Amino acid sequence: MSVKAFELVPVVERELLMGEKARINIECLECCGKYLYVGTNDCFIHHFLLEEQTNAKGRVAYLSQKLQQKHLGLKKGVAELKAASALERLIVLCDATIYVHDMLSLEALPSGSAKIKGVLSFCVNENPVSADPFCVELGVISSRRRAVQIYTVHEDRVQLVKELGTPQQPCALSLDGYFLCLALASQYMILNYSTGASQDLFPFDSEERKPIVKRIGREEFLLAAPGGLGMFANAEGISQRAPVNWSENVIGAAVCFPYVVALDEGFVTVHSMLDQQLKQTLSFRDGHILQDFEGKLVLSSTKAVYMLVPLPLERQIQDLLAGNRVEEALTLTEGARRNIPKDRFQILHKRILQQAGFIQFGQLQFLEAKEHFRKGQLDVRELISLYPLLLPASSSFTRCHPPLHPFADLNQLTQGDQDKAQRCKRFLISYLHEVRSCEGTNGFREEVDTALLKLYAEADHESLLDLLASDNACLLADSAPWLEKHHKYFALGLLYHYNGQDASAVQMWVRVVDGVLQDSTRSDLFEYVVDFLSFCPSLDLVWKHADWAMNRDQVVGVQIFTKRPVGGDQGSRLNPEDVVTFLQKYSHALLLYLEHLVLDQQVQKERFHTHLGVLYVERVLSLLSQPSCPEEEALSQARSRLQRLLKESSLYRVQLLMGKVEGSEALLLERAILHGRLGEHERALHLLVHQLRDRRAAEDYCSWAATDCVPQEPSNATQQQQQLGTRLFHLLLATYLDPDVPGGVDSMAAVDLLNRHGHAFDAADVLGILPEGWSLQLLRPFLSTAVRKSAHAQRTAQVALGLARSENLQLLHDRLKFRGGPVVVSEKKGCPLCHNTFSEPDCVCLPGGVPVHTHCAARRLRDSPTKRRLENGSNPT
Repeated sequence: MSVKAFELVPVVERELLMGEKARINIECLECCGKYLYVGTNDCFIHHFLLEEQTNAKGRVAYLSQKLQQKHLGLKKGVAELKAASALERLIVLCDATIYVHDMLSLEALPSGSAKIKGVLSFCVNENPVSADPFCVELGVISSRRRAVQIYTVHEDRVQLVKELGTPQQPCALSLDGYFLCLALASQYMILNYSTGASQDLFPFDSEERKPIVKRIGREEFLLAAPGGLGMFANAEGISQRAPVNWSENVIGAAVCFPYVVALDEGFVTVHSMLDQQLKQTLSFRDGHILQDFEGKLVLSSTKAVYMLVPLPLERQIQDLLAGNRVEEALTLTEGARRNIPKDRFQILHKRILQQAGFIQFGQLQFLEAKEHFRKGQLDVRELISLYPLLLPASSSFTRCHPPLHPFADLNQLTQGDQDKAQRCKRFLISYLHEVRSCEGTNGFREEVDTALLKLYAEADHESLLDLLASDNACLLADSAPWLEKHHKYFALGLLYHYNGQDASAVQMWVRVVDGVLQDSTRSDLFEYVVDFLSFCPSLDLVWKHADWAMNRDQVVGVQIFTKRPVGGDQGSRLNPEDVVTFLQKYSHALLLYLEHLVLDQQVQKERFHTHLGVLYVERVLSLLSQPSCPEEEALSQARSRLQRLLKESSLYRVQLLMGKVEGSEALLLERAILHGRLGEHERALHLLVHQLRDRRAAEDYCSWAATDCVPQEPSNATQQQQQLGTRLFHLLLATYLDPDVPGGVDSMAAVDLLNRHGHAFDAADVLGILPEGWSLQLLRPFLSTAVRKSAHAQRTAQVALGLARSENLQLLHDRLKFRGGPVVVSEKKGCPLCHNTFSEPDCVCLPGGVPVHTHCAARRLRDSPTKRRLENGSNPT
C-alpha cells in the first residue's frame, strides 16, 4: 500500500545548466553542503550554490545559483566527482585519470603527483581507517589489470597504500573500513584489503544489467541481485535484512532510512526496509543518476537535477493512521527510532500507540486496542470521556489537542447500534478493571472508580458490590444518584458506609427490608443489617434500630448484641445490664442473650445466672402446666437446658430457684441438684432413690457432686473431691441397705453399685456394713477392684519413696561436688587474715579456696558492713 514518503523538487533546470546546447548531457553529480557539482559529457564541471527554502505550507523549494564552470581541457566527459570537504578538494575522474581540484576555484593542483592514471572507477571510504583527519581514502578499480588499489589523497599529493588482485575484472565497488564490496564480471564478493580474506556473495551477470554496489551503513552494503531484488550484505557476507523486490532494470539506488529508493528508466520506486513493501512510485522519465549525499537524495536526468525531499516521518505516520493502516504506522514508528532523539521519540511513540488504539477501538478490535492503550500509557480519562455521563461532574479533564481520535462520543461511534454500544461498555469495564488492579490510574482514581461504579450499576454487574466493599475512590455526589436511578439501594448503602455515613446506609437498607424500596440484590438483607449493627461502633445507631430488628425477628435481631465483639473502644461497648433491661419486653430474645452471656461468654455475674435459671424454670413449668399433654421433645429440651445450667453454674441463687421448683413432683432431678448445691446430699439422694426411683441418676449425682460441689481451692481440691465422692457413694450404699425405708433393703441395687463403682469406696468400711449372708462370689468384681486399688496405692507409694530417695541422693552428690577438692593446711602455711600459722586442722575456705582460721573468718563476718546493716535492720531503735 502506498504512502507519500518523498516529493520531487527541481534543483537545476536545463536552461541554467546548458542553455541552448542540446547535445550536452549530465554524466555525474556531487553534493557537499550547499554546493552542487555537475559533470557533463563536454568535459565541464559546473559549480552551483543551493539555497533551501520552506514556504508557508511547509513545502521545500531550492534556489540554484551558478557560481562558475570549469573545462578540464580534455575531450571526454567527466565520469565521476567526489568532494573532500576537509581538504577543500574535488576529486575528478575523467579520461581514466583521477585529478584533484580545488573545491572553490575548480583549479587543478599544480603538482603532477596529484593524479592517478588507468582508473575505471573509484569510491571514497566513508569509514576511513586512517587517523589523519586531513586525508581521504580512495578505493580504485584499475582499468589496466584485474586489481583494486587503495590510495590516500592529501592536500597536495596522492599516495598508493595497497594493491590487491581479483579473480575477475571489477566493474563497481564500495569501500567501508578495510572491507571492499566488489561487483566482478559474474559475481559479487567481499574483500578485506588488510588481511586479504575474501567472501563470495552471489552470482550476477554484469553484461546483462548494470551492477549496483552502495554502502548504506557501517560494514553493510546494498547490491542489485538477479531477479529484480535488492539484496543487503554485511562485511561477513551475511544478509541480516530481507531483500526488496524492485525492477529488473534498476540503474541506481540509494537508502534514506527507513526507505530504499531505486531508479529505472521510467520510475522512482520507494520500498520500506522494515516490511519490504512498495510504499511510493514516482514517474520520472530519462532517469540517469540517483545518489545520496549526506542524507540528501539527488536525482537527475540527462538534462536537469532534482532533489527527492523526504516528508517528515511524523507526517508519514499520521497519513498512515488517517488511512487506518495501523500496523504500517507502528512499524514505521519503530523504524524511526534511530532518526529521532530519544526524548522526542518516546513522546511520539506513546501518541502513535494511543492513536492506533483508538483506531482499533473504533473497529471493535478490543484486544489490540487494549494492548496499544497499555503500551502508550493512555490517560484513561481520554477513553472514559467517550462514554456520556461517566466522567464525574467535578472532573476538570479536557481532551488532548490535537485530538487522538475523530469521535465525539460513543453514540457517534456506534451510530445507534446497541449491540456495539454494549460491547464497547464491556470493553471499558474490562480495561478499567485491569488499569485499577495494576495501579495504572496515574492519579485519576476518582474518575476510574466512579466510571466503573456507573458501568457496573447499569449492567447489573456482579462486581459492583466487590468494588464498594473494597478500598475505592467513588465520588458520592456522582454515584448516589446513579445508583438510585438503577435501583441499587443495597450498593448505595455500602457507598454511604464507605463514606462514613452509617446512619444513611442503615436507613436505606431498612427501607428495602420493609418493602418501601425494591432491590433484590440480597435476599438475606435483614440478616445483613443485623450483622452490620452488631459491628457498628455507633451505639446510638444500634439502639435506634434495635426495636425494629426485635419486632421483625427476635431470634435474628438479638444477634445485634450476641455477635458484638467483646473488645473494642470504650465508646462502642454495650453494657450487658442495659441490654438485659432493654430486652425485658422481648422474652425469647432475652433468653437467648442471657444464654450468650452465661454459657458462651462465661460472664461471672450472679444476676445473669439467676435470671437465666428463673427463665429456664418458668419455661419448664409453663410446658408442664399446659392442659393438654406437653410436647415431649420441647419439654425434654427445656429440662436439659435447666439441668445443664444447674450443674455447670455455681453462681445462681439456689434458694430462689429451689422455691420455684419445690412443689413440683415432676422436677425431682432438678430439686436434687439444688439440694446438692446446698450441701444437702442425703435429701438429694433420698429424692432420687425413693421418689424418682432412678438408680442411674443417683449414681450420676454422686459423681457430679463430688466434682462440682467442692470449693475449687488449688491446694487440696482433689483430695476433698475424693473424700466427698467416697462419702456420697457410702451414703448411697447405706440408702440401699437401710431396712427402715419402704421396700426394705435393696440388695441388687447395692451389689450393682459396689461392682460398678468399686474404686469410689473404702473397702474396709464397706465390708463392715455388708450383710453377713452375702457370698464372696456376688461381690467378686468389687473385691477385685478393691484389691487392685490397694495394691496400686502400695506400689505407687513405693515408687514415690524410691524417687524421693533418688532425689535426695542426687542432692547429696551435688552438695559434695560443690564443696570442691581437698584443702591443704600445714604449720608452714599462714592465715592471710591474721598472718599466723595453723596449729589445728579446723579452717574455713574463702572464695577462691583460700584457707583461714575459723575465728578469723567469724571476726571478719562480724565486722563487715553488710553484717552491721542486717543487725541494724532486725533491731530498730
